[in-house]
Amino acid sequence: MADAYIIDAVRTPRGLGKPGKGALSGCHPQHLAATVLAALAERNALDTATVDDIIWSTSAQRGLQSGDLGRMAALDAGFDIRASGVTLDRFCGGGITAVALAAAQVASGMEDLVIAGGAEMMSYTAERDRAEVAAGLGGPSMGSGNAHLDALHPQLHQGVCADAVAAREGISRADLDALGAESQARAAMAIAEGRFGRSLVPVRDHQGNLLLDRDELPRPGTSVESLAALRPAFTQLADLPYGEGGETFRSQVLRRYPDLAFECVHHAGNSSGVADGAAAVLIASGATAARNGWKPRARIVASANMGDDPTLMLNAPVPAARKVLARAGLTLEDIDLFEVNEAFAVVVEKFIRDLGVDRRKVNVNGGAIALGHPIGATGAMLIGTLVDELERTGQRYGLATMCAAGGMAPAIIIERVTEITT
Repeated sequence: MADAYIIDAVRTPRGLGKPGKGALSGCHPQHLAATVLAALAERNALDTATVDDIIWSTSAQRGLQSGDLGRMAALDAGFDIRASGVTLDRFCGGGITAVALAAAQVASGMEDLVIAGGAEMMSYTAERDRAEVAAGLGGPSMGSGNAHLDALHPQLHQGVCADAVAAREGISRADLDALGAESQARAAMAIAEGRFGRSLVPVRDHQGNLLLDRDELPRPGTSVESLAALRPAFTQLADLPYGEGGETFRSQVLRRYPDLAFECVHHAGNSSGVADGAAAVLIASGATAARNGWKPRARIVASANMGDDPTLMLNAPVPAARKVLARAGLTLEDIDLFEVNEAFAVVVEKFIRDLGVDRRKVNVNGGAIALGHPIGATGAMLIGTLVDELERTGQRYGLATMCAAGGMAPAIIIERVTEITT
């Protein structure tokens, strides 16, 4: 197997993912994706005819986000028609999966040059998803007698899962609020110090007018005290009946965990922000990098995928991290930086506690609580953040992982490059 190298990584700013309120909410998702693809091509003097494939992640592939966004965005970005594209869905985990698949293609010798990334316009998809679920159009089939599938129809609400996990793990609201406030403080410092500057590319409209050049969601100055004043977000939803049988999200959890009494403890300040955005990563073999005069920034060491209980849904990052470490022949102590997606504060808090990780190594520049979570794009954003921060600090290994709907998690380890093997 050859090495697969990260040549460059870019992302848009994360825009507020609410219709008519965020700076990017009027964009077509294809335009966001084309923005990062065009930036990669320009920054690296890329002959797009040599791109073997574009592996793209978009979770809600309906309406404006349907129709193989990876291929359409490449054409929109002015790529040569020979640059093919495919679009995948692993819910929140798709961005990491896209990079892992691209790396596997390059490392196996099947391809030489692949772009991986993702895009999501939550300002568009959130309203559409709600309408489809209400109309009975969303979610997997049920009634098969399969308890795991039945628990996901309609998809068990992740916020209720987060509250159930917190109760099961003995993690308090105060602990979750502390993590939320820390995410905001770290993001504020990262922005003030320009730590995102290398990867961040502005979004302009088709006339060249600037739409957004900074992350829109952070709330600097957020404190534990201000978060403590917020009402839990999922109390009403947990007990809201749906369907003909009077099933609720809480009763779904209790069907599998009948002794689990849980209160709702997550809210807007300790959960990921709803966001619009896109990100892309340029991946090449050593020979291709040398031929183009590129100095690789990182090497993809290993990747792994893990499934876990679909009812609680959010617990797979820990076993995924253990699996990818074993694949890489590394230990937790070898990892200098962790990016664990802050879908909900409990996901990161459980990761830190279960693995005994030094929390000073985890999400050092803040995470999705402060910055937002454009679902299909976030994984590629986490990997780009790792590359930037490893270079900034001169450290060696970074690990990224994230929970995904259905009880899954991908994980990936990268290494900052000092020399390459062709």
